[in-house]
Amino acid sequence: MKTISNAIPCLVALVSIAVLPGHAQLLVQRFEPVGFSQVTITDRFWKPKLDKVATATLRACIVQTEEKTGRIRNFEKVARHQNEKHEGIYYDDSDVYKALEAMAYSLKNHPDPAIEQKADAWIDKIAAAQLPDGYLNTYYTLTGLDKRWTDMEKHEDYCAGHLFEAAVAYYNTTGKRRLLDVAIRFADHIDSTFRLQNRHWVSGHQEIELALMRLYHLTKQDRYLKLADWFLDQRGHGFGKGVIWDQWKNPKYCQDDVPVKDQKEITGHAVRAMYQYTGAADVAAATNDAGYMNAMKTVWEDVVYRNMYLTGGIGSSGQNEGFTEDYDLPNESAYCETCASVGMVFWNQRMNLLTGESKYIDILERSLYNGALDGLSLSGDRFFYGNPLASAGQYGRSEWFGTACCPSNIARLVASLGDYIYGRSEQGIWVNLFVAGSTTINIGKTAVPVQQETSYPWAGTVRLRVDPARPVTYALHVRIPGWARNVPAPGSLYRFRDTTATAAVEILLNGKPVVFREEKGYAVIDRTWKKGDIVEMKLPMDVRQVASRKEVTSNQGRVALQRGPLVYCVEGADNAGRAWNIVVPDRATFSTKPYQVLDEPVVAILANVSVAEAAPDGLTVQMKPRTITAIPYYAWANRGKSPMQVWLPGRIKAVKLTE
Repeated sequence: MKTISNAIPCLVALVSIAVLPGHAQLLVQRFEPVGFSQVTITDRFWKPKLDKVATATLRACIVQTEEKTGRIRNFEKVARHQNEKHEGIYYDDSDVYKALEAMAYSLKNHPDPAIEQKADAWIDKIAAAQLPDGYLNTYYTLTGLDKRWTDMEKHEDYCAGHLFEAAVAYYNTTGKRRLLDVAIRFADHIDSTFRLQNRHWVSGHQEIELALMRLYHLTKQDRYLKLADWFLDQRGHGFGKGVIWDQWKNPKYCQDDVPVKDQKEITGHAVRAMYQYTGAADVAAATNDAGYMNAMKTVWEDVVYRNMYLTGGIGSSGQNEGFTEDYDLPNESAYCETCASVGMVFWNQRMNLLTGESKYIDILERSLYNGALDGLSLSGDRFFYGNPLASAGQYGRSEWFGTACCPSNIARLVASLGDYIYGRSEQGIWVNLFVAGSTTINIGKTAVPVQQETSYPWAGTVRLRVDPARPVTYALHVRIPGWARNVPAPGSLYRFRDTTATAAVEILLNGKPVVFREEKGYAVIDRTWKKGDIVEMKLPMDVRQVASRKEVTSNQGRVALQRGPLVYCVEGADNAGRAWNIVVPDRATFSTKPYQVLDEPVVAILANVSVAEAAPDGLTVQMKPRTITAIPYYAWANRGKSPMQVWLPGRIKAVKLTE
């Protein structure tokens, strides 16, 4: 396997940065990520999930993509040139590319010659379907090339973007260029068709912007950076009128109402928004553009402080698969598409790299461990499209979907976990996520092996051992999670109701307390490091009660439970089939115990609460003390359909006696 830096934004502090003409500049301190191909994961929480993605999830994706649907057959039909009929939906090519991207990451985590052979076979079919001018889209090639690039909403550029991402990932893992060369030819075709001719085009479903930036960082070809910026600059000028505006009746649906640099609030379709803002943050980092940077910070605050669920999920409405009004966060009807939570991980990583602030990783972690991970079953072969925070028992996981973006999307996210753990600059190492495993990071000419040991998220101790061959000076930045603080961030939607329970974060160096400075949410230890130095961080793992701002009316009088980064829920499967008759009084007490949800070892919360039951006369309600069991939200709905709640009422008037 080839091991090179993964092509996501390289944002090294104090280096020369490409600046496009007309871009205002703003100097910020940044660093670059350590790519997945340089990270080995041995974590007891994540490694089994990586293995299940590499086996059960990829197997499901392959069966559905190759056997049960016509996604691969469409490429074969194009190559045969026999005027055969297209199967499926016009954006189905994208699912092939996302599955390939997941295969690429999984080949690093879980080498499998059969999967690599399957990927190579798919790539050969994709390459055979590419036209001489570089164009590649099975829908238009089979239904009429005279109509290509005529409908902004038909996802041609969206599919292209997922091809670019798959190509970069597969090259980073294997060193094979075949798919990368296909992607480059297609990207050049798009650039020649649009930017170089200044032919207006508003992408109906954003994705190509962030994908072009991956291609740019790998190839160093400036035209891909310029093309990504060009796509972003097309929005908000009325170029979509008569096409995507007519279809959706509102330019806000695809974030086309005002120019990207002038956008201040989150609107419309959640996944499209996340992909757009990921691309904008990428371009901002590469161009040092103050317009993009300021817009991204303003929109981020609108998302996180007014429109985000406790799970890190976004998009409250199924009607537009996105946003409605500020603070409109219903629980049972919450849409919270899995792809939107995946997008939250992408965007918040880029914001962290752009600013160096750990608050973005706090949100990334919340989305990753809760809103996104919930989309994948414990068995690895069942999926959620939406992720509600309450269910009366009617909601279950599915084998697949007609629009199948979520299964391959969650597969590629989990498989690429290594992308999100570490960062580096010439003078520093950043630890963003607490995942057991190892990597080697170069500080100048000195290689610094880093080994992380932890039982996170079940336990709060994290041990970091560094083993440079010779003493080397650098600053180690270890994220202090926002959830480990009693004081919420200014503007936060959520706060801990119990503000005296948690102990302070403790950091030791070689077994002794160490003096550190706190900078942008990181504990920074700046010293000369020697072989065998060990930093140990101890995080408080109390059970915390969470309350919402009063503006979130759906949560008033209710409390949620959180422990570490994990949001918990009460599911009927653990509580005699009931989840809606519970009242959490002010005097409730909590404890924890090891627990199993199928074959998943978890830490469950035991809560001493009250439950409402109908009296024998059928006319009154009796309140009885009861100990209930709460499990991590990501683990629910794995034992069949069952009632569930995240936000538990504190007053009897909110309970239901029947479910």
